[in-house]
Amino acid sequence: MIKDRDLSKIKMLVMDVDGTLTDGKIYVGDSGEVFKAFNVRDGYRLIHMDEYNIIPVIITGKKSEILSKRAIELRIEEVHQGIDDKLKVLDEVIERYQLTYENVAYIGDDVNDLDCMKVCYLKASPADAIDEVLGVVDYVCKTNGGNGAVREFIDLIVKAQSREKKKMKVNQY
Repeated sequence: MIKDRDLSKIKMLVMDVDGTLTDGKIYVGDSGEVFKAFNVRDGYRLIHMDEYNIIPVIITGKKSEILSKRAIELRIEEVHQGIDDKLKVLDEVIERYQLTYENVAYIGDDVNDLDCMKVCYLKASPADAIDEVLGVVDYVCKTNGGNGAVREFIDLIVKAQSREKKKMKVNQY
């Protein structure tokens, strides 16, 4: 449960893409072009992650030029695509930033997210994640993947961290 978690520890947010940042659908045009829809509310929070001192990280099983472009728009530097072993990449990323699992929040929706979820301090899923994921997360978003679930999770973390900072200031006097 999320109430027993100290969200001030969170320094990194790791996200899946298909089914989490998107609705999981892939649209294919007549000429074979591929389209994915990203939610602007998610994007608004993600583009401001540096203000919250939280490092945004994407680790996804698929490779997509669309995602590469979207990540540039959102100023997300840690983008890892076409990944079979997400936990291995997560380990490399947290080591590079000299963090631990205790500093990581993770949001995903499917079986390929479970290994990372099992080790991360705080884990969440969109409302429409698979049952196995829903059974291990600390927080199930009210919204589905691609419909603002990532924004909801970020808001939860940022608001909790803001309350913690206010408490610390009050305790200084």
